[in-house]
Amino acid sequence: MPLHRVISQLMLTGTLISTLHFPSLAQNCPPNIDFEMGNFTGWRCYTGTVASVGSQNVITLNFAGSPTYNRHTMYSSNPGDGLDEYGGFPRNCPNGSGHSIRLGNDEAGTQSEGVSYDFMIPANANVYNLIYNYAVVFEDPAHKPSEQPRMEIEITNVTDNSIISCSSFTFFPIGSALPGFELSPVSNSTPVWYKKWTAVSINLDGLAGKQIRLFFKTADCTFRRHFGYAYIDVNTECSDKFVGANFCPDDTAVSVTAPYGYETYTWYNNTFTQVLGVDQTLTFIPPPPTGTSLAVVLVPYNGYGCIDTLYTELADTLSMKANAGPDVVSCNKTKMRIGVPPKPGWVYKWSPTAGLNDPNIANPLADPDVTTTYYLSINHDGGGCRSMDTVIVTADNIDISLQVVGKTRWCIGSGDSTVLIVQPADSIQWYKDGVAIPGADKPRLKITQSGEYFAMLHNNTGCTMPTELQGINISSIPVPSISVNSNAQCQLGNKFVFTNSSTNAVGMMEYLWKFGDGDSANSMHATHIYKNAGTYKVVMIVSSSGVCADSTELTIKVFPNVAAEFSISPVCINLPMIPVNNTIEPGTSPIHYLWTFGNGQSSTLRNPPAQIYPVAGNYIVSLSVSTDQCPLPVSKLMRYAFVDAPKPAMRYPLQIAVVNYPLSLEARSFGDNILWTPATNLDYPTSYTPVFLGNTEQQYKIEIRTNSGCLTVDTQLVKVHPNVEVRVPNAFTPDKNGINDFLKPLTIGIRSVNFFRVYNRWGQLIFETRNLEPGWDGRFKGALIEMQTVVWMFQGIGVDGVVYNRKGSSILIR
Repeated sequence: MPLHRVISQLMLTGTLISTLHFPSLAQNCPPNIDFEMGNFTGWRCYTGTVASVGSQNVITLNFAGSPTYNRHTMYSSNPGDGLDEYGGFPRNCPNGSGHSIRLGNDEAGTQSEGVSYDFMIPANANVYNLIYNYAVVFEDPAHKPSEQPRMEIEITNVTDNSIISCSSFTFFPIGSALPGFELSPVSNSTPVWYKKWTAVSINLDGLAGKQIRLFFKTADCTFRRHFGYAYIDVNTECSDKFVGANFCPDDTAVSVTAPYGYETYTWYNNTFTQVLGVDQTLTFIPPPPTGTSLAVVLVPYNGYGCIDTLYTELADTLSMKANAGPDVVSCNKTKMRIGVPPKPGWVYKWSPTAGLNDPNIANPLADPDVTTTYYLSINHDGGGCRSMDTVIVTADNIDISLQVVGKTRWCIGSGDSTVLIVQPADSIQWYKDGVAIPGADKPRLKITQSGEYFAMLHNNTGCTMPTELQGINISSIPVPSISVNSNAQCQLGNKFVFTNSSTNAVGMMEYLWKFGDGDSANSMHATHIYKNAGTYKVVMIVSSSGVCADSTELTIKVFPNVAAEFSISPVCINLPMIPVNNTIEPGTSPIHYLWTFGNGQSSTLRNPPAQIYPVAGNYIVSLSVSTDQCPLPVSKLMRYAFVDAPKPAMRYPLQIAVVNYPLSLEARSFGDNILWTPATNLDYPTSYTPVFLGNTEQQYKIEIRTNSGCLTVDTQLVKVHPNVEVRVPNAFTPDKNGINDFLKPLTIGIRSVNFFRVYNRWGQLIFETRNLEPGWDGRFKGALIEMQTVVWMFQGIGVDGVVYNRKGSSILIR
């Protein structure tokens, strides 16, 4: 059902009768509730933090005493502060006011901010209406609701300790558009939602004499990463009277404008029987009779305020005279403001237009090239109340050049100086650090102290201009002085603490330390650790003004710490073990040695005596060293001394060679070198696997020696046979007594075996192998064979390349 029909129906039922009223007079607002003083007078400013506690968002605010930079920011609509970088809407509220504020900023950090204003509704003001405006910008990190950035608005009836709920609410980003919110095209990987300026009306009817509190709060997210901030403004009129209710008697049209920022507007006549319009502004051509009453129903965005109805009465009582403001002087093309702040509903036009930034506003900026008389014409937007005024802008020039003679940075006693010179003027006043210098009113000023200087020049036409700011730095030469906790320390654990006691009569001091090892520092005092031993020259340069400097130096020594180092080789029992001392002596102090050998012996000599170990094993040998200069820490090195014992000698199995055919011999594989003696008939007597080639029998000694010096002497007998032979015993006894337990061939000069086969008495193959070891054990398929005569067959290739086939029989005896 259309809203006007709902209202009409409510009127018929009497439900709305108690709220239908038309004020006779507008009520004035409390002082500076609209920020029109351009400051926070009357407002209380708060700063604090925000946290999520038990899934509840808790904003903790503390009274700040005064506005905090970048957290309570004042904006002025004249000349204006531009657009919000995320939402693109104006930072100044478009309700026609001169000032708005911002709470918070886009620098996250779990910060919260607030402003509050308490006021008393006049005792006789039973009809009282106030409108505030807000705009908000949130990052939306998709945290839990209690962790998101937010804005809170509380309107409280303090007298009755109750919240005016229709005008109080909390909102925060929820991952999608809130009512009236839009997604910003600007973000730093996190979505940013914004809501343009929106108005909320506070119906305070029937609360005459009550204390009311406005409280606006903003907060970042609770993780120090995402921001939230808001813009706030309060309308100047604390009544339901609005722009255009008064008009000029000679207007040909009347435009009545309701408060800015609501979702819908519906205008009615005084009996609510006719809808007159659905826009923010309602226009009448020609104007209605004076005394005509209107009502407008304001519907806020869903969930942010309550539906309210404002009333007004039209009257042709408006009049205003053009005001071009006082005459001004534009010095050196300085832009000067002319006119006065604008009033809603009025049209402004300036001529001529030369030198004006905008000829169609109430108070443009003017910087004409020549002195100019500007004419201001105004009229009401309905065409009536026309009037004109003039203002003279005098264009003047004054030479504000500043000449510097001498240096801007110099040392006392150096013979240098600084003189500042300006062009003559009707009046000159020199300033140092923003404070006027008594008696300094001449074109020349000799500088004797450091500071920031400028001159204010004035001529008789009223032009006053400052020169540029010139910094002068005058200082004395510092007197350097340093000391050190100890100028000689050991390399291990060194820590040189340098104390600076330099002084300077005039000027701040700066420092540069050079430690002699390539490192430097700029602190007043210094601590340095040297990595290497040596003698170092430490230089400290102290300066003032960048040009006044002196230096001092001292020499420090870093003594080397001795490091134990030695080597030992494996040794055989009863042979001397001689440690080799590889410790590097620093040459600046005697070294103290202490050896322990793991056998109960010790020594304090650099090169200790040889040690004899009669028992094999691993012995721990240690060397501890220190010097008189650096007795601590003692350097200690431990190594194992490996003491070996020779392996027992053994006699190798007999080897039979065929005359003039090669036979490979093999020694035990231990030790580090070997020697066969004599070398007769051997190809390499120093090999572990030499080849025998001869026709005479030979007995060899095999000397195997380890790196530890242990010697083992084995023996090997080689006999020589004239022919290749294959012999198989004619009987064997597999009874596991270690004697003749296997049936196998005994070969002489056989290079490889093709097969050795055994058949039982029925001709069944019961054993076959190509290896001579270990032979047949008298079993077939794991079972013992009964005593019988078996037949064997052998085939192999001899060292002469001939295939040898042999066969015979043997008796298995059990």
